Amino acid sequence: MLYREAGDFKTTYVEDGQTFPLKLDRIGYWALLVVAFGVVPFIVNDYWANAALVPFLIYAIAALGLNILTGYCGQVSLGTGGFMAVGAYASYKLLTAMPWLPLPIAVILAGLVTAAVGVLFGLPSLRIKGFYLAVATLAAQFFLVWLFNKMPWFYNYSASGQITVPERSVFGIIVSGPLTSAPAKYLTCLSFLLVLGWLARNLTRGASGRKWMAIRDMDIAAEIIGVNPLAAKLTAFAVSSFFVGVAGALFFSVYLGAVEVGEAFGINKSFLVLFMIIIGGLGSIFGSLAGAAFMVLLPVFLKNVLVLHLGWPTDVATHLEVMIVGAMIIMFLILEPHGIAALWRVTKEKLRLWPFPH
Repeated sequence: MLYREAGDFKTTYVEDGQTFPLKLDRIGYWALLVVAFGVVPFIVNDYWANAALVPFLIYAIAALGLNILTGYCGQVSLGTGGFMAVGAYASYKLLTAMPWLPLPIAVILAGLVTAAVGVLFGLPSLRIKGFYLAVATLAAQFFLVWLFNKMPWFYNYSASGQITVPERSVFGIIVSGPLTSAPAKYLTCLSFLLVLGWLARNLTRGASGRKWMAIRDMDIAAEIIGVNPLAAKLTAFAVSSFFVGVAGALFFSVYLGAVEVGEAFGINKSFLVLFMIIIGGLGSIFGSLAGAAFMVLLPVFLKNVLVLHLGWPTDVATHLEVMIVGAMIIMFLILEPHGIAALWRVTKEKLRLWPFPH
C-alpha cells in the first residue's frame, strides 16, 4: 500500500538516472546506512561479527568483483580463491616490510597488486572464452596456491608456512591483530564495502560497463561498433581482481588474522564466490550482496536452529547445507537465471502496481 510511484516525478535527467529513482527507495537506503553505521556497531558481539557480519561484508566485496567479470563482461573465472590469496599475501608483505603503513592503504595496494596479476592471467581471454577460459583461470588458482606454498619468501620463511597479521590501528582504534574488537572489524569491512559498492555501481552504469556488457552479449558485434575487446576484457579482469584482492586482504588481515594458503584460499573458495553470484544474480550489484548474504547466513541459520535448538548432529546440518545450495543453484539456473535480484525486482514491480494486475 505504501510503496507507490504516484507523485514521485523527475524534472532533470540527473534525477531520472538515479540509482534509486523512487523516493521511498532512497529513504530506505539512507535508513539502512544509518542503522549499519550508527546502531549495529554498538550492539554487535564477537559471535555475530565473526560468524555472520564480517564474512558477509568480505564475501560481498569478492562477489562484486567476480560479478563484474562474469556477470557484466561474460568472462568465466574459477580463480577467485587464488586472487584472494594474492591480496592476502600482498597485504602481509606490505605490512611486515613497512611497519609504518596504515592498514587501509596496505589493503588498497594489495588490491592493485592483485589487479596486475589479474591482467596477466586475463590475457588468455583475448583468444579463448567459455569453458576453455574457465579452465585457464582454474589453472591460475592452482598455480597461485602452489606458488605461495612453495616460495618461502612469501611467508617470510616461517617454519609453519603460516602468515600472521601484525597489529595496526586507525585513529587509535586497533583494526588488525588478536586484540581487534568486533565493532572495529565490522566497521572496517563495512567502510570498504560501501566505497567499493559505490565504485562498482558507477563503473557498471558508465561507459566501461556498457563496453563490458557489449562484449558479454556478442563480442564480435561489439568490436564492429567500435568496442576494443582487448581494453574491455583486460579492464574487467583488472577491476574484478582489484575487488577480489581487497576482499582477500581483509579476509586475512581483519577477519582471520592468520592463514595458511591451502586451507583458506583453496578451490572451494572459488566455487563459494561463484555460487554467490549465481544464486544472487549475474549482472547485478544487489545480486552480489544478496548471494553473499544467503551463502553466509545459511550455515549460521542451520547451526543455530538444527544443531543448537533441535539437537541434530553437526554433520547432518552440514550435508543439508550442501543439498540446499545445490538445489538452489539448479532451481535458479532453470527457473530464474538472474537469481534473487530478479525475484526482488519482480516483487517491487508487483508492489508498485498492486492491487492492479501485472
